[in-house]
Amino acid sequence: MSMTSIAEKPLADVLRRARRAQEAWAQLPVRQRLRLVRSFRHLLVEESTALCEAVARDLNKPADEVIAGEILPLAAACRFLEREANGLLRPRRTSAWQRPIWLWGQADTIHRRPRGVVGIIGTWNYPILLNGVQIVQALTAGNAIVWKPSELGPSSAKVIVDLLLRAGCPQDLVQSLPATREAGQDLANADVDHIVFTGSSTTGRKLAETLGRRLVSSTLELSGCDALFVLDDANIDLAARAAWFGSTVNCGQTCIAARRAIVHRSVYQSFIDALKSVSAAALPMHLALESQATQATRLIHDAQAQGATVLDTSRPTEKNGEGTSTCWPTIVLDAKPEMSFCQEASFAPILSVMPFDTVEEAVQMDALCPYALGASVFTGSAERGLSIASHLRAGMVTVNDVVVPTAHPATPFGGRGESGWGVTQGPEGLLEMTVPQVVSVRGGSFRPHYGASVGKPPMSAERFRGLLQWSHAATFGKRMRGLFRMVRG
Repeated sequence: MSMTSIAEKPLADVLRRARRAQEAWAQLPVRQRLRLVRSFRHLLVEESTALCEAVARDLNKPADEVIAGEILPLAAACRFLEREANGLLRPRRTSAWQRPIWLWGQADTIHRRPRGVVGIIGTWNYPILLNGVQIVQALTAGNAIVWKPSELGPSSAKVIVDLLLRAGCPQDLVQSLPATREAGQDLANADVDHIVFTGSSTTGRKLAETLGRRLVSSTLELSGCDALFVLDDANIDLAARAAWFGSTVNCGQTCIAARRAIVHRSVYQSFIDALKSVSAAALPMHLALESQATQATRLIHDAQAQGATVLDTSRPTEKNGEGTSTCWPTIVLDAKPEMSFCQEASFAPILSVMPFDTVEEAVQMDALCPYALGASVFTGSAERGLSIASHLRAGMVTVNDVVVPTAHPATPFGGRGESGWGVTQGPEGLLEMTVPQVVSVRGGSFRPHYGASVGKPPMSAERFRGLLQWSHAATFGKRMRGLFRMVRG
């Protein structure tokens, strides 16, 4: 079935078909569902050229970036599920040692049940990786999917759907809506059981309000404005290369891009000199949206008006966004944490640099930013990096690297604050596509707690006191006296 024929169906019909498909899919053993994931992974290899060509049509992204930054991590995420999902989703029996005395004879099992129909409102900046991980995790957990691709990634979406169908995805289990904003609004108001959204915090707030009125749960990944800490013992050349890479990777169109370099004052000038070296050959970059270049220009001018300076004034940053989506990579020096530059999420190759004197000050500077998606710490001591990480709100902290480690398939991806809630990827991302259900079985017929409701005298307060003392008193002697007290009662 082609994506076009699916998209042309009324949404209510799409949801009915998805629910029917999900009921059958959820009954399959996890290992059988994983056959689809394995076949899909193999097709990622066979059809890598088609995927690269699709992303190029949508976003003009070169093939090396698509393979390294999207297809490889997605294939790794699939393999992780193939190896670990069965164990993660297996029913878990509670231990008899965990059972209170007053529940003796009861056996409890926690099952991970699929949510049902999961709506995915997709993103465009990494159209293969980010959408693909969310889809395979939802499928592995036993859900059906109604996917609204980004209006900037229709070609990529078509290839993904086609590969899923070729991999053996049952008809109607994954259905794709038109890649339009209107379709996203329709999906937000549709009869789904969970929504996964990747996008701006402005849209995320509106979506959360819409879903909250109907008590529909959600996973919201709402971008970031990540900090990169450079301590006084850091490898300055490494930190500068990381800052440049972290702020310009994918032309700056990355939610976990480095946006705020917070640098110890003793190495501040050395760091700036190193940045000059790595950025010397920079060329203008073409962004997906003209509005991104316009925003970058506004943020740069606002910072300059408040006393900041641009590292290389020979670059015509004032022409960013003037009727085009072109943006020059720009480094703003002596920024302040309260500037819009350091407060807003942006999708452009821009970076601010700020000095600090103490680690406590650096952490406080970071806390002024409402976003908390990722952060990086550059230091000669892993222990110092771990210590700083324990004081940060960020969902992901990398020590002596930036961006790339967050694609590890066994780790969750998500943030706090303006960066949203919930996670995708890793065990936690898989379990987020499920809900826990406790099934409790009790044998025999002894039910003293029913008491007078079934014509028997209620258990006395004295016996309850004895049970409490037997279960929780401080010493063995007191606990034994509680047992005798309960028996006497």
